[in-house]
Amino acid sequence: QVQLVESVGGLVQAGGSLRLSCAASGRTFSTDAMGWFRQSPGKEREFVAAIAWSGGSYYAASVKGRFTISRVNAKYTVDLQMNSLKPDDTAVYYCAGSVIPGLSTKQRDYSYWGQGTQVTVSA
Repeated sequence: QVQLVESVGGLVQAGGSLRLSCAASGRTFSTDAMGWFRQSPGKEREFVAAIAWSGGSYYAASVKGRFTISRVNAKYTVDLQMNSLKPDDTAVYYCAGSVIPGLSTKQRDYSYWGQGTQVTVSA
């Protein structure tokens, strides 16, 4: 079993940047796809970005060009660099892992999750 722990999020002004990190412990996750999801108050959890063990990545249209997902398999970490943040990016962000081949945008394909971290973007 893999346990995921996200770094503390924070409060940032619109246009600013923030970097989230996710650290894994337990069995190695080097061959698993990793993803970031987010959930805003009153909304369903939504896909943000995913990265394969090989480094290939995929982004939601709403964050493409602003967010970058990366991983260091040897350190069991997955990061999400968020630039040009908008108030609409305010949410609890979750790191998740999937043993299913390929890059999925569906929550059901991710079998282990972090506890979530709050990101707030002020106007």
